[in-house]
Amino acid sequence: MSVSDLANSSGNGVPADGAMPERLSLGVAARLARYLQVLTKAKKEGKDTISSQELSAFTQVNSTQIRRDLSGFGKFGKRGVGYNVDGLVTQIRKILRTAGQHNIALFGAGHLGRAIASSDVFADHGFRVVAIFDLDPDKIGMHVGSLEVRDVKNLRQVVEDEDIVVGVLAVPSAAAQGLAEQLVRAGVKIIFNYSESLLRVPPEVTVHTSSPAVDLLYALYFYLT
Repeated sequence: MSVSDLANSSGNGVPADGAMPERLSLGVAARLARYLQVLTKAKKEGKDTISSQELSAFTQVNSTQIRRDLSGFGKFGKRGVGYNVDGLVTQIRKILRTAGQHNIALFGAGHLGRAIASSDVFADHGFRVVAIFDLDPDKIGMHVGSLEVRDVKNLRQVVEDEDIVVGVLAVPSAAAQGLAEQLVRAGVKIIFNYSESLLRVPPEVTVHTSSPAVDLLYALYFYLT
């Protein structure tokens, strides 16, 4: 976005003429993802419409900010009626460029890995676990749901064959860095890290570390202040 485009923007990272920016601001992208989480749950529960006030209650984002975020991309809601849940899910997925299906390789066939594989948390948003790996010879060949646990030595070929775009690490910290390096060599650009290891990867690879302790500290800070 150029300086002139920024000057004419609507204040939420979107040009005033409604044109889609090359890249959303981090704040807008994060909020849209939160809206999508609530909308997806509402859709599963059979809810047809939802108001900005309801979205605010579940996301803790001010309803005025929600309306501002969404209005930057078009007219989605009707006054007195709210937003169509199904339509807004579709539109936000397009905005976040996550429409369609994206394949995941999961590392770790232990308790956490099996829980992730059987959960709808990824599937609800178009992500599908298509391969599970483990370093433990005793786990290789066993089944988690319909998937057979594979040997990591086959990683590169599986990434290519299954068009895998995300690697999820549900492994002990000691194994995380080595597996991350193998994922990078195989061409995977997004790593979701459930271990406590601080991964070192090239700048073109995105790592998101999910840490309950960090999330609790973050929540506690706002509670105490």
